[in-house]
Amino acid sequence: MPIHIYWEDLTPGSTRELGTTSASAEEIKDFAEQFDPQPFHLDELAGRKSVFGGLCASGWHTCAMAMRLTVDNFLRESASMGSPGLENLRWLKPVYPDDQLSLRHTILEARPMRKRPEAGLVRSRWELFNQNGEKVLEMEGWGMFGRREPATPEELARYEAERAAS
Repeated sequence: MPIHIYWEDLTPGSTRELGTTSASAEEIKDFAEQFDPQPFHLDELAGRKSVFGGLCASGWHTCAMAMRLTVDNFLRESASMGSPGLENLRWLKPVYPDDQLSLRHTILEARPMRKRPEAGLVRSRWELFNQNGEKVLEMEGWGMFGRREPATPEELARYEAERAAS
């Protein structure tokens, strides 16, 4: 897929809707079997007896579904260069089989990279909602994105001065 989203296009405050997904009971169990084999992710009866009241997806499965939507509907068409990691991750509500999940992505901050003028950093928030509009996941983290044009020494100095003043 051709790249048409660069660091310069990722302005703080901008929001993107990144699509919808769901997981069947079988997909929830398959993921859990491989990566998070806790009883309430593997078995309906154990799920009903748990604080969740039913079989539910692993939080890591929920993150993986959000990541898939992010790649399919944003990163594939961007100059993404990977990520140095997440800062905040919260699982707010359980995800049950066949819940319809929609992902919202918001740019919180964008800054040039000091040591890599051809790249910039972007801090984002991902919010995943179920079919009832309830937020089930929220995470924040950084991504590295290629720039159309490398930052000039003047731009980097200006940004550093602005950061020092704030």
